[in-house]
Amino acid sequence: MIWTRRNILVGMAVASAASMFSNWGAFSQTDYPGRPVRVVVPYAAGGGTDFFARLVFAEIGKQLGQQFVIENKAGAGTNLGAEAVAKAEPDGYTLLLGDTATYATNRTLYSKLAFDPYKDFSPISLSGRFALVLLVNTNKLNVKSVQELVAVAKQNPGGITYGTPGLGSPFHLATELLAQGAGIKLTHVPYRGAAPAVQDLVAGNIGMMFIDFATARSQLSGPIKAIAVASPDPFAGLPGVPPVAADFPGFEAWAWQGIVAPAGTPPEIVAKLNEAYRRAVSQPEIRDKLMGAGIEVLQSTPEEMSAYMRAEGEKWEKVIKTANIKLE
Repeated sequence: MIWTRRNILVGMAVASAASMFSNWGAFSQTDYPGRPVRVVVPYAAGGGTDFFARLVFAEIGKQLGQQFVIENKAGAGTNLGAEAVAKAEPDGYTLLLGDTATYATNRTLYSKLAFDPYKDFSPISLSGRFALVLLVNTNKLNVKSVQELVAVAKQNPGGITYGTPGLGSPFHLATELLAQGAGIKLTHVPYRGAAPAVQDLVAGNIGMMFIDFATARSQLSGPIKAIAVASPDPFAGLPGVPPVAADFPGFEAWAWQGIVAPAGTPPEIVAKLNEAYRRAVSQPEIRDKLMGAGIEVLQSTPEEMSAYMRAEGEKWEKVIKTANIKLE
């Protein structure tokens, strides 16, 4: 079977009890983990990735009877944390909760990268994804749909400004994907983080932006309107808001995450971590807290995660090279 982004993710959010527990007994005899496990989060404390890590790995620690210690190692678009894990001993005692940038886009965005996401990690499982929402300030950009936005952009090339939390972020690339697919020119205004970008959208200094659903839903008042979602189908959190794909079939963009260990980590340890992760996110209270934070829980086999990383890497490589986006 040829894995695509769509069929890899279909069914991952809900795993059957049989797949969840079938292999547990086979690996229960290993003494791993015999000491605390370090989990590197390549972002500062307090964000969505950090929230996910602290909640889920606390539960994994309960499952495996050992402490999983979160280490925030932010910098260079997740590269500092990823490099540290890539060079760690492949013994299961150093893990990484990375994301789209770590596993798919940085390999093209950066001319020099100290690790290869395909060769230097042992995937464990995809873990979650964030729906992206296209917001507009109707005082600045008076449109009610993607079709209207495209029409305005074609009449005034470069006249529409959009904000992002940074160059090469999933939100930037989602907008470039839209611009390339629609054949329009937009003007990018990068910010240092989501908060200042959202503030300028609310103030009317920029006209539009893609942002994650958790952030978007707290801004939907006054002139700030959601006109589309980046998921291929309508999103339950925003009933009545159509997907971009309704106008541009095949459009799809997510901010997603996954758990890996250094390459060469023993398969039985990878399998045990995968099973423990599945058990952790099957807990109703864990899932409810994650969903409340705007995170859709994902589960996968290591092989499915590896295939998804490569599929996403190929997709975004084309977008990045077409837009000539480069980071140092």
